[in-house]
Amino acid sequence: MPITPARLAYAADGTPYSEIFDDVYHSSDGGLGQAHHVFLAGNELPQRWAGRERFVVLETGFGLGLNFLATWDAWRRDAQRCARLHYVSFELHPFTVDDLARLHARWPEFAALASELRAAWPPQTPGAHRLHLDEGRVTLTLWFGDARDGLAQLDVHADALYLDGFSPARNPDLWSARVFHLLARRSAAGATLATWSVAGEVREGLRRAGFEIGKAPGFGGKRQMLRGRRSGAAEIDASPAPSAQVRHALVIGAGLAGSAVAERLAARGWRVDVVDAAATAGQGASGNHAGVLRPLPSLDDNRMGRLTRAGTLYGWRHIARLQAQGLAVRAERCGVLHLARDATQLAKMQAVVERLAQPASHLRFVDVAQASALAGWPLPQGGWWFGDSGWVQPPSLCAANLAAHPALIRTHFGRRVARLQRADEGWTAIDDHGVAIARAPVTILAAGSLIRGFPEAAALPVVSARGQVALLPATEGSAPRVVVCRGGYVSPAVDGLRCAGASFDVDDDDPELRTADHAANLARLEAILPGYTASLPDHGMQGRVGFRPASPDRLPMVGAVPVPAPVADAMPLADIPRQPGLYAVSGYGARGLVWSALLAEMLAARLHGDPSPLEQELADAVDPARYLLRPAARIRAEN
Repeated sequence: MPITPARLAYAADGTPYSEIFDDVYHSSDGGLGQAHHVFLAGNELPQRWAGRERFVVLETGFGLGLNFLATWDAWRRDAQRCARLHYVSFELHPFTVDDLARLHARWPEFAALASELRAAWPPQTPGAHRLHLDEGRVTLTLWFGDARDGLAQLDVHADALYLDGFSPARNPDLWSARVFHLLARRSAAGATLATWSVAGEVREGLRRAGFEIGKAPGFGGKRQMLRGRRSGAAEIDASPAPSAQVRHALVIGAGLAGSAVAERLAARGWRVDVVDAAATAGQGASGNHAGVLRPLPSLDDNRMGRLTRAGTLYGWRHIARLQAQGLAVRAERCGVLHLARDATQLAKMQAVVERLAQPASHLRFVDVAQASALAGWPLPQGGWWFGDSGWVQPPSLCAANLAAHPALIRTHFGRRVARLQRADEGWTAIDDHGVAIARAPVTILAAGSLIRGFPEAAALPVVSARGQVALLPATEGSAPRVVVCRGGYVSPAVDGLRCAGASFDVDDDDPELRTADHAANLARLEAILPGYTASLPDHGMQGRVGFRPASPDRLPMVGAVPVPAPVADAMPLADIPRQPGLYAVSGYGARGLVWSALLAEMLAARLHGDPSPLEQELADAVDPARYLLRPAARIRAEN
């Protein structure tokens, strides 16, 4: 469902106002006062987060972001604050970043926080957007779309609920019985709630959903408000972070998948041992000179489309965070052109853009003249223009991931893991000589196609796909100045070389460059940029071969490794037996750049007990155990 942005308007007294819902965004007596009195004090904050490892706030309407800014500010000012603050909020009609800037100017005391929020503000695309703020200590998960969908899909255990939608009379869907029951499902034991609404149907609906409700003095001209608590349990953290002893992981593989998981765990204070047979990071399938980081839209916004969009947006934010730390990630958001094969596909691509109606800065349709102007080369077709996408040098990203937390990530390069050994204290990686390399309670298999050599992962139908890419001499600034895709891809000049490719041959283990594959890559390049190959100097055959771990349904495999045994077709994914403490991050195929950061965050959040950055439907779609429920042939047919 396309996102319709909020339109900035004001009531007669200057209070921000929604024309869509014919209601104000906050009390005319003052938005900040309402935030402090109703939502913070109404949930006994900051007292309740004191000394906690983590505290989770869930809000039903993000609006101007004022409640979030007030909560973030109160957290920063509190010497007894929890170590990490998670804030999950839903917004059907988000403001543009420019309108937020106008609104935030009303509260200069929040200028620095509001500026940081706006700098991370995502494009108005549907689904979950995870933003890391305040050096990663504050995590904001924004759901753009219907709150009912988000509440049904996001795995959250909230400690405090802010019920702050427009009035029940103006927006009844957000105060429905379904929403109240979903809020109860997303509440931790002992969770509190607060809202300015005291409507009878709100009180009764919350009681029926399992909340103990009472009235309290309201804010400003409103005589009363509601406070509540989830019934039937003492106040405890329903999803406690693992103990310091457990917060230790062994990651096998230092490519995009493994390095990203190591970084996301270390960001949460985990100690991580990373083992790789190569001498440095990113030397396997992640070793190409330049790869593409962009989404793959679809007319029905299917799982692939949503996963690649979410992965692309989070991936670029992840790179920006690493670069802000001074780490040398080679990447450029120069834009990506995806050209149609023919007129029929061109019409379909235009229909996708019209149906999804996403911000033009993220996705727009361009005709052949516009595409040629963007590339600086006469092109055969128009197609999609991803203005906020571009190229990344994968080895530099892998190295930056591993360097981001030097006190917590220990690398073991030049060590091949021959086998794993399970004991009470966890898993031990054993080398070819029977010597233990490292051990930890949690082990993550991120070894690319080599995962097939571990018997514990026998249930995963990972295939190895040989990919050969051509490296061509190129002058900096020469055309194309953007990434161009059409049955292959070609990058801009990166350090004097241009990448073009790539082949994708399943179960082909030849590590040597092949003349036929090089010629095929040049043919792909010629189809993308007609006449380009004639201008190439005699450069011989330069290139690179890598082996990508692929899956039958083209979706990743990320999660707990299932025990390789038959299961009943109707068995829920969550009930399938798993290898204790063993996880897989595999099946990325040619999209390691797209998925590595987001799915590392998903797995790290799961291991640490944090709210998920991804809706449950997509988390289930990448669960490695799905193959035990659906034969591979049937999975291929479904996609």
